[in-house]
Amino acid sequence: MKVKNNYNECLTNLACSIRKYFNLDYAHNTLPYLDKILEENNPKNVVVILYDGMGSRILDRQLSKKEFFIKNKYKEITTVFPATTTAATTSIRTGYNPVEHGWLGWNVYINKIDETITLFLGTKKQTKEISQKYSDTKNKYLMTKTISDEINEKDEFKAIELFPFGVGHYKGLDDMLQKIEKETNKEGKKYIYAYDEQPDHTMHELGPDSEEVKELIKIRSKKTEELCNKLKDTLVIVIADHGHKKVENIFLKDYPELLDMLERTTSIEQRATAFKVKESKKEKFKTKFNELFGNYYKLYPKEEIIESKLFGNGIENNIFKDALGDFLGVAYTEKTLVNEDDDILVSHHAGYTDDEIYIPLIIKMCK
Repeated sequence: MKVKNNYNECLTNLACSIRKYFNLDYAHNTLPYLDKILEENNPKNVVVILYDGMGSRILDRQLSKKEFFIKNKYKEITTVFPATTTAATTSIRTGYNPVEHGWLGWNVYINKIDETITLFLGTKKQTKEISQKYSDTKNKYLMTKTISDEINEKDEFKAIELFPFGVGHYKGLDDMLQKIEKETNKEGKKYIYAYDEQPDHTMHELGPDSEEVKELIKIRSKKTEELCNKLKDTLVIVIADHGHKKVENIFLKDYPELLDMLERTTSIEQRATAFKVKESKKEKFKTKFNELFGNYYKLYPKEEIIESKLFGNGIENNIFKDALGDFLGVAYTEKTLVNEDDDILVSHHAGYTDDEIYIPLIIKMCK
């Protein structure tokens, strides 16, 4: 298959530039132009703000040329595959590709425990119950140490991560931006990573081109500009993990013949779907799938996915091959396959349209 993700210029490479600046080893090439900006300015603070779902093509449609995000968009790059939060935020937080870190999508089959797990929640996909087996497996097989962890372990510099959930979470956009400002005013060279779950949350419900989403993006552009006007000796990088696509759902329950050929539930993502097929049904499944959905999805055998390096290059995570099942169906249109244990959404991501895979790289040196 033809891989559209540029694994020489994606979130992983951005993370590797950050690793390089803070004297950490890095496994992939850096972004030379970002390295140059860092070298020339030698900022005391490097701030990465990730606005979930704010894809580059959506940004261009929603904002005028006078808006801060557009004026300071250095260029457009790609996310990793699949274009989804689980895979992409782990890549920016670690500097490794999905094939390496193992966080392949929202729901991933883990062969070590024979369960399909919603990774960020630690629950079983089909029952929504907490998996008792997952915790130990996650720490053993999935990459969990972040750039921030490594910076703080070395104790040469300082790093902090900000989230709207978990211990020490921020409360709303204003609080997140205030915390960033406060941290940059502290002594010492530091790295700050901040994650905002909008506009993705609203996009899922109303679509990427809704007026509500437009307003969310405009507010973030304006408030980020206001933050930058207050900061000194700080490089601010604004990115997204992926874009979005308004979808038309196809319900797999309406195709029992196809479902009967599967050994387990579908996994990874609705628009990048892994199918584990009964051994005697593989050829029949391929034929039937292409007959039903060939105009919307491209079905690739696992071997072709591995060879193509679709999930990036690097040392394969131990769960990777089994997590792919036998086939991977990748969405190239708005049509989306929904299983009975999937969420039903208005807009989604993880497919292979430009709206989903291209993200903005916004850079502002605050002096």
